[in-house]
Amino acid sequence: MIVLAIDTAGTGCSAALYDSNRDVVLGAAGADIGRGHAERLMEFVDGALAAAGLDLPAIDRIAVTIGPGSFTGIRVGVAAARGLALALGIPAVGVSTLSALAAARSGPLLVAIDAKRDEVYWQAFTADGSEATQPAIATVEEARAIAQAHDGDIAGSASALLREGAVAETDGVDIATVARLGARLDPQNHLPKPLYLRGPDAKPQAGFAIRRA
Repeated sequence: MIVLAIDTAGTGCSAALYDSNRDVVLGAAGADIGRGHAERLMEFVDGALAAAGLDLPAIDRIAVTIGPGSFTGIRVGVAAARGLALALGIPAVGVSTLSALAAARSGPLLVAIDAKRDEVYWQAFTADGSEATQPAIATVEEARAIAQAHDGDIAGSASALLREGAVAETDGVDIATVARLGARLDPQNHLPKPLYLRGPDAKPQAGFAIRRA
């Protein structure tokens, strides 16, 4: 199976082509761009395709990160994955950024992402990588109490906020891990739907009326 993996959930924007039969990444492209995912994503998809020597019709499945993370970035990635899947007539699956971060580790794990505004996205995983809790958001103070009770390692960009001596990590996920997870997921049970654990920063204006001529 050839999987196109897309990640726009954080400051990075990346794409990769993965052959699940051989467990090989055929080509990848991307960069840490901060913003502007909508403008750059298809550039990186084209770059990954070129590096793999493939065209769009060769893709059997699309995997995309669904968050938690950047509200705008998630929306861009999910919309692109859905659109490509519809155009190509292939399934698309959503991969949690928390699961992608956990997949690179072993043992009981608490994954914590800095959500800013004194909040943390978090999820606990068992020794075999299964979900021990559902993805959630908590204040840093609440998350520290969760981390104190957790008997295992901590991973993610909020690690240093929750446990003394922990090393701070980046928000980025490994695009190859996203592809591998996406190849294993059941499309019927993992539709690419944004995982928003809080509302967007931008709020519609209230009480604003357009004056009629």
